[in-house]
Amino acid sequence: MNKRDHVMNAVLVGIGLGALVEPTGGETMVEAILMIGVPVLLGALVPDIDTVMGDHRKTFHNLPLLVGFAAFPYTFGNLQYVWIGIVTHYVLDVAGNTRGIALFYPLLDREYGLPIGVPANSHVADVVTLLITGAELALAAVILRGMDAGWFQSVPSAVDAVRPALGV
Repeated sequence: MNKRDHVMNAVLVGIGLGALVEPTGGETMVEAILMIGVPVLLGALVPDIDTVMGDHRKTFHNLPLLVGFAAFPYTFGNLQYVWIGIVTHYVLDVAGNTRGIALFYPLLDREYGLPIGVPANSHVADVVTLLITGAELALAAVILRGMDAGWFQSVPSAVDAVRPALGV
């Protein structure tokens, strides 16, 4: 996907997550949208740094980068939502695009993708982006509601690890 698609996806995911976390409306929802949305947008832009330095879809489109940003809040106490933007970027490039990403770079140069994507310059790229965004938000809604309903109580250590990263 192109940068515009990544920005559109990140903005919509940020708004959607903010509304899911704080569905009451008003100022608290706007605050949640900004608190989550801005870092998600910044995270969605991080992988494409490799368009100007390194090999595109390799240098910053991989698991080591994601692990680093997912661990950052535990180490430094900030950047809690940036990893979500990185994940949404990866999902768009893997599921929405025909090329895929080098998920295990620098260990492997092989690019992984799903056979359902379209070329980044396709006239249906926006539609694919919106479909993927809807699927991401639906999954987030299920996870958040499941956490509230206690669906994951059999794995409390995993839930406890995920809650701070999601901000819930």
